[in-house]
Amino acid sequence: QVQLVESGGGLVQAGGSLRLSCAASGRTFSSYNMGWFRQSPGKEREFVAVISWRGSSTSYADSVKGRFTIARDNAKNTVYLQMNSLKPEDTAVYYCAAGERGSRWQITYDYWGQGTQVTVSS
Repeated sequence: QVQLVESGGGLVQAGGSLRLSCAASGRTFSSYNMGWFRQSPGKEREFVAVISWRGSSTSYADSVKGRFTIARDNAKNTVYLQMNSLKPEDTAVYYCAAGERGSRWQITYDYWGQGTQVTVSS
């Protein structure tokens, strides 16, 4: 069992930065791929980024590539999402997720956090 708690969301102006954190409980955090997803009002939840269990491999949605960076610290049971050059269209609730086979696809994740709101003003 893994419990995930996101933090770091808030209100930021366009062009600004935020760093999201996702703290995981449980001793098996390091065996899970970790992903970030987001959901805007009226839209389906979408993939943002994923990092492999060892941190050696990452993948990003085209919409955030070059602006967002996913990282993890297995010693702290935490995964991060550094978001730079934020745009109003990045406004969403951001969720972290854990899955042994976590990928771009939501179905590959077993555990989800409650989400943290990110609002980017123009």
